[in-house]
Amino acid sequence: MRRLRRVKILATLGPSSSTPEMVEKLYRAGADVFRINMSHTSHDRMRELVQTIRDVEDEVARPIGILIDLQGPKLRVGRFAEGAAMLKTGQTFTLDSDETPGDETRVHLPHPEILEALEPGHALLLDDGKIRLVARSCTPQATVAEVVVGGRLSDRKGVSLPDTLIKTSAMTPKDHADLEAALATNSVDWIALSFVQRPEDITEAKDIIKGQAGVMTKIEKPQAMTRLTEIVELSDSVMVARGDLGVEMPLEKVPGLQKQMTRACRRAGKPVIIATQMLESMIAQPTPTRAEVSDVATAVFEGADAIMLSAESAAGAYPVEAVAMMNSIAMNVESDPYYRSIIDAQHAEPEATGADAISAAARQIAETLDLAAIICWTAYGTTARRAARERPKQPIIALTPSLETSRRLALAWGVHSVLTHDAHDLDDIVDRACDIAKDQGIADHGDRVIISAGVPLRVPGATNMLRIAYVDGDHVKRD
Repeated sequence: MRRLRRVKILATLGPSSSTPEMVEKLYRAGADVFRINMSHTSHDRMRELVQTIRDVEDEVARPIGILIDLQGPKLRVGRFAEGAAMLKTGQTFTLDSDETPGDETRVHLPHPEILEALEPGHALLLDDGKIRLVARSCTPQATVAEVVVGGRLSDRKGVSLPDTLIKTSAMTPKDHADLEAALATNSVDWIALSFVQRPEDITEAKDIIKGQAGVMTKIEKPQAMTRLTEIVELSDSVMVARGDLGVEMPLEKVPGLQKQMTRACRRAGKPVIIATQMLESMIAQPTPTRAEVSDVATAVFEGADAIMLSAESAAGAYPVEAVAMMNSIAMNVESDPYYRSIIDAQHAEPEATGADAISAAARQIAETLDLAAIICWTAYGTTARRAARERPKQPIIALTPSLETSRRLALAWGVHSVLTHDAHDLDDIVDRACDIAKDQGIADHGDRVIISAGVPLRVPGATNMLRIAYVDGDHVKRD
């Protein structure tokens, strides 16, 4: 089964989509990677879902990616004596370390790290930004704030801090436990880190993961945007998590930030995923709004590696229809006459390395000679991701002896990954590449393909060889 589109689709699993039958339907409708949200999933349930996905993978005989999304720190106010309090615009309101139930004048904030980090002038957004405060005086025991936008505040509502850098890890004890459980399955491809603020948060996670899975950084905090270049460099992939980002920053800034992040990731050759509310109305309706279709189309036109469904596939009434709709939108955009010119206009210059020069040359040669495919031999996925960074017109076939690499490449733009045993020598590389291109229906008799690889084989980042070959009957003619 080969996708007829370049952009990949992530589908979140949940109550509406966790049976083996539904997972297979979602895959056949277009899902390439499945997301398991640890905010709502126990370890036992996570293991069951991982096994279900792997069973479906065996059934469809194609690699499927699995993303485990860690919850991250959830910052919340304490409880009120009467369950809630009405905050009036202009009044003062105190958040403190006193565990006594709150009232209209104060509430417990069970996060000493916040009280220590807050400074006068910092904003506090409560209940998904519905209530807005500004800190006026701060001590490690209490912050007295002015209510700028009032409203009803009830027990355990969330706190967002767009101006405050909290000097604690982005990984909570729950995240550490969830991460260890996920890695113990030996079957997880990506780990998503929530509420990352600084590069050190990524380093901490990588020290634990030790290469067992790719690290996906979710950009949800304004603080992360100030160090975006460093964060992209350290990450294996990036998710534009527009939901929480839109709470902590003015909504009208989010589209521009989405473009900024997408282009930064494309320059770096790191997969970038656009997420949150892409087909939100399909939670309850069988068709999306025109604005939602345009939103998905914009992400595809920008050259994002993947687009993601959250509640639409996890808890909605039409999960299969949502995936099928996203697939249809993507295919129509990629066949649009303006698509190629928009993608090419954002093309990044290759970095000053031999491997990047080889990948750029492969794209140029493939387009100049109108070749049938770009074929990459890759042990760890590096060569294939470099080919994807070029956003070529031709299909990209990644040949790898590693099942783990094949699964991770399910997230990479335009990459059709095929698991195969390791090549013996250069002739074997060329012969098998042509045979597989023909078997996969990507090249036919008389077509030409271009093959890139690293010699010696299985050396990460050693892409240094290009070969053009004719696919001709049962033998190969080499240029």
